[in-house]
Amino acid sequence: MFLRLIKHWLTNLTMMNIKYLTNNTIDKKKWDDCITNASNGLIYAYSYYLDAMAKNWDALILNDYEAVMPLTWNKKYGFYYIYQPFFTASLGIFGKDISADLLNKFLTAIPEKFKYWDFYLSNYFSVSHFELYKRTNYILPLNKNYELLFASFRDSTKRNIKKAEQLGCIVKKEISIEEIIMLAAEQSNKFSPVTDEDYEKIMQLYKLLHNQQKAITYGAYSHNNELLASCAFFFSHERAYYILVGNHPNGKTIGASHLLINAFIKDHAGENLLLDFEGSEINNVAFFYSSFGATEEKYMGIKLNKLPKLIRLLKK
Repeated sequence: MFLRLIKHWLTNLTMMNIKYLTNNTIDKKKWDDCITNASNGLIYAYSYYLDAMAKNWDALILNDYEAVMPLTWNKKYGFYYIYQPFFTASLGIFGKDISADLLNKFLTAIPEKFKYWDFYLSNYFSVSHFELYKRTNYILPLNKNYELLFASFRDSTKRNIKKAEQLGCIVKKEISIEEIIMLAAEQSNKFSPVTDEDYEKIMQLYKLLHNQQKAITYGAYSHNNELLASCAFFFSHERAYYILVGNHPNGKTIGASHLLINAFIKDHAGENLLLDFEGSEINNVAFFYSSFGATEEKYMGIKLNKLPKLIRLLKK
């Protein structure tokens, strides 16, 4: 009996071998295969995406890449911290059999050198040893015909679409990514911490994916050819990610963004595709997403501060 218990314990220990690997020791082929086959796979977790958008990233890996967790990190004032890169809505653990217990074990396995955590998890669980908080994404399945999808729009959204059409607005595809970034940066530079370097990174990532037919741009133009609303969509895991948005103030009152989203929905209606708005904790943005019939998809965030007391006070 005792020997059987020891054998069972050793088997479980072997089955739950979570190891920390630095970036240069990660097998990127095995990593990407895990993300491709994961039941909760997302584009943000592919090695090429992390290479493009994270300042640095290492990983926790279960056994032979059965489940993986990217650790996107940076260093400041001599302290290592884990952060959420821009244009990367959520990360977390990816694999086939993700559970609250496994999440707990992965979080416990994060090396002690990371003294500050502030990142988002695609895994929607409560865990025993860590305090997580809820965040909200919005998703819209496009596997119905367009008429049914349109019927679920709010009346105000339908009116905005009609208004934009009556004012002569049109939607074009395959517009310049540089135009979108210019508009996005121009409108957000007063309140957004996104840097020119971050925009350069997302532009190069778009070009990489576009060459693989995994990305497309849309733009809504006024009757005099002014770009009023624009975005880039990325495709992966039967999702279309509303990833990069550039809107002009002139388009807000005439429904330009509504017209653009409607055009994308019309183009992809009936496909086995999920439109992923990437969520927002800002009420009016969340309202905009939900006005197309999108529903909530919950995920989690975590903040953990293990900095020395003096540094912790300064950070506040």
